[in-house]
Amino acid sequence: MVFTPCDFSFPTTGIKAEATPNTEMILVVDVDIDLLRELNAFGSVRNLKDRRGDIYEIRRVGSD
Repeated sequence: MVFTPCDFSFPTTGIKAEATPNTEMILVVDVDIDLLRELNAFGSVRNLKDRRGDIYEIRRVGSD
């Protein structure tokens, strides 16, 4: 499967293409990289930018 954002200009299911299950094959799909960049910056689904900073934080673990 090739997953896409569930946003405008992409399939509502979030699946761009599917291969046949349990079959060896190559799946080739065209994806507009510029459209992905635009949706990342201005799309309606912006999970990382909309998360609550008071609940989640990023910390480096190890080598202390």
